[in-house]
Amino acid sequence: MKVLMLTPYVPYPPSSGGQIRTFNLLKYLSKNHQITLIALYKNPEEKKFQKFLNPYCEKIYLCQRPAKPWTFKNIFKAIFSLQPFLIVRNFSDEVKKLIEALLKKENFDIIHAETFYVMPHIPETKIPILLVEQTIEYKVYQHFLNSLPFFIRIVLYLDILKLIYWEKFYWRKASTVAAVSSIDEQMIKELQKNIKTTIIPNGAGDEMFVKKLPKKDFSRPLIMFQGNFNWLQNQEAAKYLALNVFPEIKKDNPKISLLISGQNTSKISYLKREGIKILEIPLEKNEMVKNLYKKAVVFVAPIFGPGGTRLKILAAMASGLPVVSSRVGVEGLDVKDNIHVLLAKDAKEFSKKINYLLSNQNFYEKIRKNALFLVKKNFSWKKITKKLEEVYLKIKK
Repeated sequence: MKVLMLTPYVPYPPSSGGQIRTFNLLKYLSKNHQITLIALYKNPEEKKFQKFLNPYCEKIYLCQRPAKPWTFKNIFKAIFSLQPFLIVRNFSDEVKKLIEALLKKENFDIIHAETFYVMPHIPETKIPILLVEQTIEYKVYQHFLNSLPFFIRIVLYLDILKLIYWEKFYWRKASTVAAVSSIDEQMIKELQKNIKTTIIPNGAGDEMFVKKLPKKDFSRPLIMFQGNFNWLQNQEAAKYLALNVFPEIKKDNPKISLLISGQNTSKISYLKREGIKILEIPLEKNEMVKNLYKKAVVFVAPIFGPGGTRLKILAAMASGLPVVSSRVGVEGLDVKDNIHVLLAKDAKEFSKKINYLLSNQNFYEKIRKNALFLVKKNFSWKKITKKLEEVYLKIKK
């Protein structure tokens, strides 16, 4: 099939959830399909990553969107137009004209759009569109809106209303809407009836799967959290872990230390203190991530922001690193408490579950063995891509 894929980011390096998702899908889709990729970038230096995508795409077009979201032009347009800020900041006239030109001269079988906010670039067409929602965007923003002072909430609430309207509008424009979990699919169906939906889940990268569960050092245990801290959910989780959970754990386990690593860690650098290390991982150092997962003894994910599924948790499970998470953090992963992961709802419970895990070797081994089996069975990108190909065929017919 000839596929036109549109993404709001350059899908390399695989550092954020969206980039990891798209890069792995491209890798396997390219074996059977011809892919034309249109990707938006913020900074011109991102264009150097095209060489890593060339083996998987027939053609690649990298187009610029605003480098900084909070420009006067973006704010003005978001306030004085019907469009929400998320669409405004991700819109590119260049992309819109490019797609119009491509659709006139190329015969694509399907258009694959990752996220609803790239949909405004696509003109009216008879080509079937698969819209993949990596998360329900308005739910994410609503979660953080509720944590802001009342006078700020009033100002931003209008943007949430616009976000709801346009998210549902573009769901209706698509031939099929794909969610990454059954929970998100159900939410989409409740919000917008009579649309076709499917599930194309997230997965764990091939490089994260271990053939044999690695040995761990429990003498001076290291627990960790990993993420891209441009995302508000990750900032919130890191803050809660450092200021609430970690002090509780230290009471019973004074030798324990915490590592918070990932991209854009300058946003959480204020959390650094005794026993807590903040580590910036360069974009292209994927092997570094794998080594950190190998050194740590527990992955702790106090995530409370809704939507999507967390690739960082799948990666931990694939690497043989047990996970202690909030219930929201593992939504959509089909895991069971005390079988694949441990679930906690507050700082004391997180501490209790982590210390219990570290003091019970048999239970520790059981959890990570079950988790690895589950991820191999349900969350490999090879299997996920086969499901995506089936959806392509169904939509085309």
